Amino acid sequence: MKKIAIIDWGIGGISIYKLVKEKLGLPVVYFSDTGATPYGKMSRSELVSRLNSVIAFLKDRGVTHLVIGCNAASTAIPFLSDQGLKIEGMIENAVSASMKYKPQRLAVIGGRRTVASGVYRKGFAAHGIKIEQRIAQPLSGLIESGDISSDRLRNEAKKILDPIRNCSHILLACTHYPAITSLLEELVSPKTEFIDPAGSLVEKISKWKVETEGVDEFLTSGDPLAMKRSAKLAFGVEIDTVNKGRI
Repeated sequence: MKKIAIIDWGIGGISIYKLVKEKLGLPVVYFSDTGATPYGKMSRSELVSRLNSVIAFLKDRGVTHLVIGCNAASTAIPFLSDQGLKIEGMIENAVSASMKYKPQRLAVIGGRRTVASGVYRKGFAAHGIKIEQRIAQPLSGLIESGDISSDRLRNEAKKILDPIRNCSHILLACTHYPAITSLLEELVSPKTEFIDPAGSLVEKISKWKVETEGVDEFLTSGDPLAMKRSAKLAFGVEIDTVNKGRI
């Protein structure tokens, strides 16, 4: 049996999970690693070590195909141990998704690690495109708590977007952000388009040969009740059971 899993530090990857269910209808193992230090705050060596442990844990549960639904974690993919799984991350898919729009002025908003790593600057430079980047760290933490509409969230988003509000396109380089796209659209030029790369990623994994029958499984190294609550508030996804995943 070939299983597909999605991993993220928190619930951001639920935005990918929703698309997988809508477009492909595949059973998914979802692992949220909130019991660990946020991936964006780990050193590279710590992040690589943690991801290798999570992957080994999922492999033991029969996972053969893996989506790393986190931009910060995706920066570590080139350094991971080869455990025989098919792995897909966010970065290449985000670049390819953005290129389809032929952006005239492109900005990227993401977490601190994602921006500081330079992966997007290098990725777009290979296509002759210069980008503007903004660290949007506060947004993911608020969304992770289930907040998608508070004044605090709006004020943080406004500060982040003001310098890039007239860009032709803004890439959402964090899987949490699609939960607040409608709010973000109110804070930029009417002509600005937001790019969610999840669609490009799901299109790519649609070619994977995995089991099409089975039930979803949700696991977390953190608080199962908090995960259920946040997934419902942020993405409208009702999860019946979240089991503890001890790594």
